[in-house]
Amino acid sequence: MSDSQNTRAARLSHLHSGDLEKGDPLSTPIVMSSVFHLPGDPAGARQYGRFDNPTWEAVEAAFAHLEDADAIAFPSGMAAISSVLLALLSTGDRVLLPSDGYYTPRVLLEKHLTRLGIRYDTRPTASFLEGGFAGYRMVLVETPSNPGLDICDIKAVAEAAQAEGAIVVADNTTMTPYGQRPLDLGVDLVLAADTKAPNGHSDVLFGHVAGRDATMIETIREWRKLAGVIPGPFEAWLVLRGLQTLEVRFDRMCSSAETIATRLADHPAVRSVRYPGLKNDPSHALAKTQMLRFGSLVGLTLGSKEQAERFIDTCPFIEATTSFGGVHTSAERRARWGDDVAEGFVRLSVGCEPTDALWQAIDAALKTA
Repeated sequence: MSDSQNTRAARLSHLHSGDLEKGDPLSTPIVMSSVFHLPGDPAGARQYGRFDNPTWEAVEAAFAHLEDADAIAFPSGMAAISSVLLALLSTGDRVLLPSDGYYTPRVLLEKHLTRLGIRYDTRPTASFLEGGFAGYRMVLVETPSNPGLDICDIKAVAEAAQAEGAIVVADNTTMTPYGQRPLDLGVDLVLAADTKAPNGHSDVLFGHVAGRDATMIETIREWRKLAGVIPGPFEAWLVLRGLQTLEVRFDRMCSSAETIATRLADHPAVRSVRYPGLKNDPSHALAKTQMLRFGSLVGLTLGSKEQAERFIDTCPFIEATTSFGGVHTSAERRARWGDDVAEGFVRLSVGCEPTDALWQAIDAALKTA
């Protein structure tokens, strides 16, 4: 980790200490109120729980610190994505999405936003630069893609798309600000489902958007207020608590994933492995230039659907869940959701268990699957 990243991580837990007075609680309080004391002229004061909340502001300050940008909190990752689309697009606009990324944004556009006259196209992440960006109002990249873990050149996409007048948005859910910094690579907005590693404990849905264009951020913030797409104070507090240990957890998860991916690549039961940190991965050279870490997700392909399911079900240190980024290792066979992957493809989300114990359990499950 660079000096700036180290300093950023060190300062995170002390952001509000400068505002503390003697006797104040060190932990950020949860403000569970929909209304505020508001006599007389309401200007300049808190007014109503749909407009703002001190606990939101605390978690937004933490994300702003991590992203080095203004940040807006949302009640889920999809709330963040849908708010960016609805706040910034108009009838007649066209959007470009990854064909191999998280599928729900594509479903949202197909079922609902096309009715509003917003059109979209898709393109594989690995060849995202091919075809250019003329005619697009917004370009959304997700790299590494979920679940296939392909990568595109964020800086090159940002430069080419912005030259054509497009807003460039990066979904950084798989990487967090500690693993990849899309805003520093030139995108206009970064968003994420903080349900995953930032919270880390699989007990809350959350999301955020961050950017350095004040007008764009204010437009999205106003949309949140008017549409009521607001997070709850308790959920905000849970994410704020999770962020305090994100750097430690993510470091452990990525280090373990690098070790386990290397061992999986040599395992006789595994047909293929996708992980940007592997030297023979097709994305490795690009990953080294734009990623700070190689992430905690590993894609492995087994011989069949049945073999994949047995592997997941029999490994005692793997939870069969559809999310990722928690302290526990989890896995799922992504073809069951219709993703364009082999029937035996498993998305493995490496957690915080001791690496060797986790590997021994994985190895044993693979041998009996």
